[in-house]
Amino acid sequence: MARPITLFTGQWADLPLEEVARLASEWGYDGLEIACWGDHLDPNRAATDDDYVQSKLDLLDRYGLKVWAISNHLKGQAVCDDPIDIRHREMLPDNIWGDGDSEGVRQRAAEEMKNTARAAARLGVKTVVGFTGSAIWKYVAMFPPVRAEIIDAGYQDFADRWNPILDVFDEVGVRFAHEVHPSEIAYDYWSTVRTLEAIGHREAFGLNWDPSHMVWQGLDPVGFLIDFANRILHVDCKDTKLRMNNGRNGRLSSHLPWADPRRGWDFVSTGHGDVPWEDAFRALNHIGYDGPISVEWEDAGMDRLIGAPEALEFVKKLAFDAPDAAFDAAFSTQ
Repeated sequence: MARPITLFTGQWADLPLEEVARLASEWGYDGLEIACWGDHLDPNRAATDDDYVQSKLDLLDRYGLKVWAISNHLKGQAVCDDPIDIRHREMLPDNIWGDGDSEGVRQRAAEEMKNTARAAARLGVKTVVGFTGSAIWKYVAMFPPVRAEIIDAGYQDFADRWNPILDVFDEVGVRFAHEVHPSEIAYDYWSTVRTLEAIGHREAFGLNWDPSHMVWQGLDPVGFLIDFANRILHVDCKDTKLRMNNGRNGRLSSHLPWADPRRGWDFVSTGHGDVPWEDAFRALNHIGYDGPISVEWEDAGMDRLIGAPEALEFVKKLAFDAPDAAFDAAFSTQ
């Protein structure tokens, strides 16, 4: 199967793309999952400018790297979110924020997601990874009480806003891999089921499997792979360490900053947490996933220049191929 191992550039967007490419190449990565922020990729420009697209491909080629997926989490987040507020102002560029009118922000973000599909096609990429945002995440505690029709309206809002985006994905032959993640329309098992139902299980919409968000919620990330096997379009390797064994640290982490020991959990470099990686890679073999394995490096307690190459070596040891034949075939006389 020989799945390529890539580095997601989202957490490296403070560096020029060429510097990230140089580092990834020196460490031995096969390619990059390129983020649509920083100077890494402007999807609006890439959707129309052939020279710009070629310059990105030439850059990758200079360092012996390839691209199998691009990601636009930040703009995708703004498509459905309610409220649109200071959090979005701090992560969205001026052309998306505009005058800050909430509906205008959502519509401009949606247009960029359409262009992200077009940019992916021009790059020869079949998968865009990202977030959807959610009009109903704010109701997750279900108190004050929330009527069922409000939740229904949230899924309808997602369908109304994302179906036109997915139409463009269909037009250009690219698929969207939604990262199942708290604050999104699909954040756990049953919300993923309902999200797929809301858009009629259309083929343009699949899933990015990132187990780090499942572990702290108490979900089974391996079972998720098996149950949604035909929807897994992309894999991100990020880890989570649970610290809820002292009776004080909680699953919701008390509004405490990353790496604070009072948190109930933290994102950590791949291999340093509680994700059952070997079982996960065996499950990926079982479902026949042959796409990239992308290291998404996040660890507030470790230098990324140490963590990223170490994560690559960890993944290499476990991302083994399934055997060509069952071990007990050697017992057969036929």
